[in-house]
Amino acid sequence: MDFRIADTFTDSLARLTGEEQKAVKTTAFDLQINPANPGMSFHKLERAKDRNFWSVRVGSNIRLIVHKSHSSLLLCYVDHHDKAYDWAERRKLETHPKTGAAQLVEIRETVQEIVVPTYVQAPVQAELALAPTPAPAPAPALLFTGRSDDELLGYGVPTEWLDDVKLATEDTLLALSDRLPAEAAEALLELATGGQPRMPTPPAATLDPFDHPDAQRRFRVMSNLEELQRALEFPWEKWAVFLHPEQRQWVERDYSGPARVAGSAGTGKTIVALHRAAYLARAEGDARILLTTFSDTLASALQTKLRRLLAHEPRLAERIDVYSLAAIGLRLYKAHVAQASGAATIAGSEVVRELVSDAASAVGGHRFGGHFLLTEWEQVVDAWQLTTWEGYRDVVRLGRKTRLPEAQRVVLWSIFERVRSGLRERKLITHAELFSALASVLSTKKQVVFDFAVVDEAQDLAVAHLRFLAALGGGRPNALFFAGDLGQRIFQQPFSWKALGVDIRGRSRTLRVNYRTSHQIRAQADRLLGPAVTDVDGNSEDRSDTVSVFNGPPPTIQSHKDESEEIGAVAKWLTGCAEAGLLPHEIGVFVRSEAQLDRARAAVRESGLAFKVLDEQVETISGQVSISTMHLAKGLEFRAVAVMACDDEVIPLQERIETVGDDADLQEVYDTERHLLYVACTRARDHLLVTSVAPASEFLDDMRSLGDSRSPKVMES
Repeated sequence: MDFRIADTFTDSLARLTGEEQKAVKTTAFDLQINPANPGMSFHKLERAKDRNFWSVRVGSNIRLIVHKSHSSLLLCYVDHHDKAYDWAERRKLETHPKTGAAQLVEIRETVQEIVVPTYVQAPVQAELALAPTPAPAPAPALLFTGRSDDELLGYGVPTEWLDDVKLATEDTLLALSDRLPAEAAEALLELATGGQPRMPTPPAATLDPFDHPDAQRRFRVMSNLEELQRALEFPWEKWAVFLHPEQRQWVERDYSGPARVAGSAGTGKTIVALHRAAYLARAEGDARILLTTFSDTLASALQTKLRRLLAHEPRLAERIDVYSLAAIGLRLYKAHVAQASGAATIAGSEVVRELVSDAASAVGGHRFGGHFLLTEWEQVVDAWQLTTWEGYRDVVRLGRKTRLPEAQRVVLWSIFERVRSGLRERKLITHAELFSALASVLSTKKQVVFDFAVVDEAQDLAVAHLRFLAALGGGRPNALFFAGDLGQRIFQQPFSWKALGVDIRGRSRTLRVNYRTSHQIRAQADRLLGPAVTDVDGNSEDRSDTVSVFNGPPPTIQSHKDESEEIGAVAKWLTGCAEAGLLPHEIGVFVRSEAQLDRARAAVRESGLAFKVLDEQVETISGQVSISTMHLAKGLEFRAVAVMACDDEVIPLQERIETVGDDADLQEVYDTERHLLYVACTRARDHLLVTSVAPASEFLDDMRSLGDSRSPKVMES
């Protein structure tokens, strides 16, 4: 007998209390071991339209809903007695007549109307009473006029919901999509935003409905107790490596040159990158693939996801090397460069800072501040590996808006020459120098080191990184594949990829369906960035038509009179999350920098929940709330997130603003600070709280967007 679990089961399990979850898991394990155990309390649901629905008793008031046939047992749902029965009486398991996929379908006749989403505010009655009688408003436009039943069925719309779909408007679509299978909801959302979803290939007549790709998103076979335990302990992991059919075309496409997938947080860029690496390994039987990203922490997360993806193909995984850029750079440098030039030690940031300071003191007659000198070295001289006065004089200073007359550049170059001499005397090299030397060597080698490179979080690549990758790819078709979001660029200044030989024009795709973050959270976070983000080469990421596949409560934005009041409010919110059934490790708390960590600690401590302050390894712990700075937030996901201390002069950070040497450079500071807040907010799946001490950050006004009917819940204390 096949033993399966449905996504509706793991989602409902997560809403129970910790003790209730333990009891349910025990019952699930017992069912896995022996579904026919006479000790299991099965009860047939006589009022259910699907005759195969049964309940299983879990304690006095918890019922587990299962779909039982002679060949399979499916865990469908769990809740308190009445709610569980009500769910089962309004659902049926069926095979879609056109797609052939197994679906859990809500029974249409029990639904009296489609409720307009709550974030659409009704007009104020008092205002209506004073206003003149308006002309009748035109009827809302129907979104799917002209779409045939056959086409809609092809996207997975259940037969009994066809009429509702054809009557859908902008006001009702999101509420309607909540009631439809995921593949149908996503296709409709894409159609509504002007896209054209790819029609799924008709299944083979012999295909098991549970083997259909869409069905595999929501149903998983549990082959043993260990697998069931993992699925129940970490229910989100079932989505960690799922590739939506709409994304597959970008994974399996042949590209004549470098290619990039972009998209806002939660659209599946990392998943596309993982599957691209696996696809290349399958397609090229002896190829070596590099899967890389900018930090060791994110590389470790990629490695974990890759193991899940290729759990049944271990030999395939052996040909995919997963490293951070720093790690693979050092490894290849030792193998291909250090043999000829001798070993070298990487200069740490403090050493570079010291050398710049000493050089500035030795050269008199200037007024350049320490911060400006350091960033000019890092972002211009070292980044572009400028070794001559002529090179520095003529460089196009992309990302550095401060104008420098030639006379000032002369003074600056004398400082930077001293820095270069200091590095040579200490036999030190910078990361940029390492990657540039590596790029020079690799570009002359006839035998490639890696056949393909797949790069995640590409928006944070440095100049030297891209120069190295360009040499690694060597201009070969399919050699370079990037995934990133310009809206999450927080570590690097913008620069031209095209100038370094990586031209993605015509081979760039923006993903538009968000699978991780609710519509309400995504919509508010997107207001921090605007409808489109454009890189130096003119490649634009339009996020105005991005859609989320599920709804949630609106974010709450609070401003408090002092830190004590803010801490108490956050503590109360955290307690409410726990009482609603969220587990501590499903909650994250973020602040701008280490200076605000004490406020986060105090709030979580007052809530009574255990917590861990994350370090550079960013390892979350089961049973503990995660506290972190915004810079460490990338790659993390939580059901609920509190972003604290969004005060004026904290974000954007006043210290950064004060170090700007020219007003023209302020824009870049503001952009990266906005990106930081965006990254923190989009770590949340279902619940988001943003707090400050008055006066609040000006960025919160952008998120509020007062006057917008979809604005978040705003509280002022």
